[in-house]
Amino acid sequence: MPYSFHSHSGQYCKHGYGLLEDVVKEAIRKGFKIYGLSEHMPRLAESELYPEELEASCTPATLAATFAEFRQHARQLQQKYKDQIALLVGTEIEFIHTGYADAIDQLRKQHMVDYVVGSLHHVGTIPIDFSNELYQKAIDKYQSLEALFEAYFDEQYVMLQAVKPEVVGHFDLVRIFAGSDACLQQSAIWNKVVRNVDLVIGYGGLFEINSRAWKKGLTDAYPHRSIIKLIQEKGGRFTLSDDCHGPNDVGMHYDKLGAYLKEVNVDTIHYLVREDDQVIIKENNKILQNPFWKHVQEW
Repeated sequence: MPYSFHSHSGQYCKHGYGLLEDVVKEAIRKGFKIYGLSEHMPRLAESELYPEELEASCTPATLAATFAEFRQHARQLQQKYKDQIALLVGTEIEFIHTGYADAIDQLRKQHMVDYVVGSLHHVGTIPIDFSNELYQKAIDKYQSLEALFEAYFDEQYVMLQAVKPEVVGHFDLVRIFAGSDACLQQSAIWNKVVRNVDLVIGYGGLFEINSRAWKKGLTDAYPHRSIIKLIQEKGGRFTLSDDCHGPNDVGMHYDKLGAYLKEVNVDTIHYLVREDDQVIIKENNKILQNPFWKHVQEW
């Protein structure tokens, strides 16, 4: 049974759509047995808010209140649907600067989330996945695409060291508007990739294979197949994520994910599950044999 540990809804995320409960209902309808709810953590300063949040008169305080509402609602849904699906309640973090490390630690304690998706959406405080224009602004700041890639993996390394997320979100998101994956093969950049992969493997994190990359027009999911191969060679562990932003996104592009996993020789997936009031990692070493993949074609 495939999984996803990275999801959002319009109810608690201004660039998402639809209701959180409808995301859960759709996950049940599509045959997921374990599904992670992971709305964005609140950002800390008004200067870090996205345009749609400013238009909605959001503030860091209202975002914090919204996250608290999400956590309470998600726990209610966890109980309501426990006989149909195992829901985990997590969060996708931000790490715009190192001050977020303390905020994440406090969030873990205050909200007792089941897990954290460790993502990096900003480089040099500039959001790189919001638009081509902002991505170009980041390139201009670092004066080359290659330098942006290096800065991304350096900032990611600091985040990974500080947070040690259970799930690493879209490991190479910096590819999103690059137009080419050639940068990854440059030795200065690849060495940073290796360093970061080693760190995650060392503390026991999971690398998500994130299907949302295909929505962005990329050839490979996140991470790139060359990084998947590296992780395999080093004994790293994968999980799956649809990175959904609303009900219709649940299982998005999973219709091609099964074939992709076969293509990159990934047949073992790890997943999070709650047992005896704690979250543990389990292994599914025959993921490609699951009848789920045939069912996907009927959605």
